Amino acid sequence: MSKKITIYDIAKKLNLTAATVSRALNNNLKISENTRKLVQETAVEMDYEQNTLARALKSGKSYNVGVIVPRIDSNFFASIIRGIEEELYPKGYHVIICQTHDQEDLETGNINSLLNAQVDGILMSISNAKTKNNIFSNLSQKHIPLIFFDRKKDIDGVSSVTIDDYSGAYEATKHLINQGCKRIAHLSNDRLLEIYKNRYLGYKQAIIDNGLEFDESLVIETRSKVEEGKKTMKILLDMETRPDAVFSSSDFTALGAIQEIKNNGLRIPDDIAVAGFSNEPFTRFMELSITSVDQSPIEMGRIAAQVFLEEVGNDNKIKTKKEVVLTPELIIRKSSRKRI
Repeated sequence: MSKKITIYDIAKKLNLTAATVSRALNNNLKISENTRKLVQETAVEMDYEQNTLARALKSGKSYNVGVIVPRIDSNFFASIIRGIEEELYPKGYHVIICQTHDQEDLETGNINSLLNAQVDGILMSISNAKTKNNIFSNLSQKHIPLIFFDRKKDIDGVSSVTIDDYSGAYEATKHLINQGCKRIAHLSNDRLLEIYKNRYLGYKQAIIDNGLEFDESLVIETRSKVEEGKKTMKILLDMETRPDAVFSSSDFTALGAIQEIKNNGLRIPDDIAVAGFSNEPFTRFMELSITSVDQSPIEMGRIAAQVFLEEVGNDNKIKTKKEVVLTPELIIRKSSRKRI
């Protein structure tokens, strides 16, 4: 059996003290960046394995971080998780992923399970607006950092990283108007959630600002699923005066709407133009590529992780609420491009 490499072996090779090596491996900012990098690279080369239990006992940290998302079968949330991992893994943290399936009881259960696992922090996108604040207050009392991303609740002292949903919806709707569309429907979602409320408000304001008549009957609340998009589009097509465009708060409902439009022998975008939200991979790979609003999920994940690292490294326990709002980008594709 080969000898287990210790910090003393690394120290001897680099002519450093064991204390310096230990601090460098734990990303202590008192050690220069060049030294930290050299030590960490040498540790990898020498196949050094850190004793995480001893490290946790010494530091009082578990070096585990909980990440809670509504679902992981979405490229958007998967990309956020990737961004979080890319930022936290080099700092020695491991990520525990939980999903709520948009169910409040699962969300509460996930938070309690992560607390029992003694995580150093929780980064999450809430399942719905009805989750009681006391479950989040419990985290604050235990001095466990909580960072919201994408979907959030407005809670004192809790930081968040989101996209400007209002602006993204406004630009998508304005684009449809610029393509000559005058009767634009909106496939919304639960507007108790801030992100969907803001997408609805952005859509509505774009209609008003561009001199069109706002018609509430063209706004239908549905869930972010392909089948729901098909059902909702059927309702719109059965109207006496059907819409000539659809702005969906989700790419999945946009896809369902497109399928139903095609099933009725209508042309996209000539008869009905369509735009979605989230820029899921399928939107660009389909033969009829879908216009969508990109939310920069990897960047969102990285920044959420950075905010966590700032909070967990704050020794004075005085929390400063940080609200980071990213700028969305409208990606225009075939589903809405009527005018070249």
